[in-house]
Amino acid sequence: MNFLTEKERDYAKACLIFAKQIGLIDDDSLDAVSSRCEKANQEKKDKLQKGETVFGLTEYSLPAYLEYELTRFKLAFASMKKEIKDNYDYREISFDEKVAYYNNNSDLFTRYNGDSFTFGEIEDVIEKRIREEEYDDEIKSILCQLTDR
Repeated sequence: MNFLTEKERDYAKACLIFAKQIGLIDDDSLDAVSSRCEKANQEKKDKLQKGETVFGLTEYSLPAYLEYELTRFKLAFASMKKEIKDNYDYREISFDEKVAYYNNNSDLFTRYNGDSFTFGEIEDVIEKRIREEEYDDEIKSILCQLTDR
């Protein structure tokens, strides 16, 4: 993946390692990303030839597919997908932690006209944001292990 800087490659590798650990993929190699990209492109091509609807891109470039996978991993983690729960012990998020996050990040929870969403309206969003931070912490931990080698 010559299109990545060393830092981007390390980050992608850390995400792939974690995705394998939590059961989202079987192979965390960069070559496997290329294979999954080819497979996804073939599936889209087959659907188009059958006249079926294809959502999103009709063909991925390798950089676009890698970005798609990295985004999918984080969203799946934040959504607490069943296959992840089978392989990973999520930490508990207390009600007080969610309230503190809401209070400390109130600027994130405003409507277009400036008024704020109530905590009750966005409690699920706050939990997902905290899960995204948990995901980022796991990636940072793997990055530290990679750089210590």
